[in-house]
Amino acid sequence: MTQGKPLNIPIRIAPAEQPAIPGAEEASSCASGEPYALMVLGDSMLPEFEEGEIIVVEPEGLAKDGSYVVAWANEEYIFRQLVQHSEGWMLKPLNPLYPNIPIADPKQAVKGVVIMKKKPGKRKEQKSYV
Repeated sequence: MTQGKPLNIPIRIAPAEQPAIPGAEEASSCASGEPYALMVLGDSMLPEFEEGEIIVVEPEGLAKDGSYVVAWANEEYIFRQLVQHSEGWMLKPLNPLYPNIPIADPKQAVKGVVIMKKKPGKRKEQKSYV
């Protein structure tokens, strides 16, 4: 891999590309392009993201090497860091106890880019990733 200008990967999601999630139609009245919030579960993204923190995801965000993303891999949605390496792209957990997930095409796998995190109940504790 050569060092240089970052490769920006525009993410555009057409409704037909997204796997069906039972009940998703009833659970959300947001348009597919609107940012949404998720709660971090588990410890795979420690130390940067703790369990219980809220992340804001931009579905049409610009993913690049090092971006935190929500992706579709191994038949599930997963929260990881998008990393380019000599063999291609992978979804990397920050916690070394979890395995890296190689992906063939980030444009297909990445479903949104994390733009912010916040600790519930702590008004001033937030961090932006844009």
